Amino acid sequence: MIGKINLAAISERTGYSVSTVSRVLSGKAEKYRISKAAVKRVTAEAARCNYRPNLLAQSLRTRQSQTVGLVVPGIDNPFFATLSSVIMAQLSQRGYHTLLADSRESAEEERMALQMFQDRNVEGIISVPVASSPELHEDIGREIPLVLIDRYFEKTSLSYVCTDNYAGAYMAAKYLADKGYRRILAIQGVPASMPNRERVRGFLAALEGRDVYCSVRGDAFSVENGQREALAAFSGNPSAYDAIFAFSATILLGAISALRKLGLAEGRDVGVISYDNNGFLDFMNPPVTRVEQPLKEVGEVAVGALFNLMEARRCGDDAPAPVQQLIRPTLVVRESC
Repeated sequence: MIGKINLAAISERTGYSVSTVSRVLSGKAEKYRISKAAVKRVTAEAARCNYRPNLLAQSLRTRQSQTVGLVVPGIDNPFFATLSSVIMAQLSQRGYHTLLADSRESAEEERMALQMFQDRNVEGIISVPVASSPELHEDIGREIPLVLIDRYFEKTSLSYVCTDNYAGAYMAAKYLADKGYRRILAIQGVPASMPNRERVRGFLAALEGRDVYCSVRGDAFSVENGQREALAAFSGNPSAYDAIFAFSATILLGAISALRKLGLAEGRDVGVISYDNNGFLDFMNPPVTRVEQPLKEVGEVAVGALFNLMEARRCGDDAPAPVQQLIRPTLVVRESC
């Protein structure tokens, strides 16, 4: 078995200096006018020895780790899993690796993740923030290019790219009211989170002045929350509500489970609509109407904004003006309401 090979070993075996070997293996042979014969011999020996560069040492030397840190509040949530996949694909297309962390909706876990990113010498950070204050993100953003995604802080100088959650909830509630539903239950996620607050605000605004009774309850973007709140709402009175607006696909699954336990059928006895799009919603019976977030566009804009910040930092230029963008979602109408 061949042991770990370094530049000095390849230099000794080929007869070329360490600096020449380094320039060949870093793709700079043409710049330094290194002969084709030298390139061929060095690359052949590197391949024969299965040489792998020391990326940590290289990043410390060049300050370019080719790595971006990504922190999300719950990788077990299908929405954040999909969002992470979108971001990682965008970064991979640009030749970058992703260091992924899960804050689990904890400000302390988030702080440790951001500190870990700093220690690992990442070139940039994309964060779905969970803290109530922007101070930590803004402090780190002065040292490392940082872009917020999915959630943002009001009155911040940081770049952020998010869905317009107010508009999405407004269109969902308006759709239900226009369809004739008059007793609508909204099951929310984490009450303090920015997307949730905006969804509550849009939901209530759409129903203001209408002859509609509505209620908002719940405390997490989870299956358990959806099931618990739907059971509590319908157990004593199966006709208490004629529609449910679930603030996430996970909440929706819990709510549907509760309805079925009570002998109620979604779409027939209770209309259901979900925030978030997911492919499995079209395979449910009936297929579920939902608010689709433009994740690909959100990812493209966020990664583009981050790379603009990284390039400015690399070149010693002033940082570009922050990108602060809300992208409007769309309503996907199916048979559940």
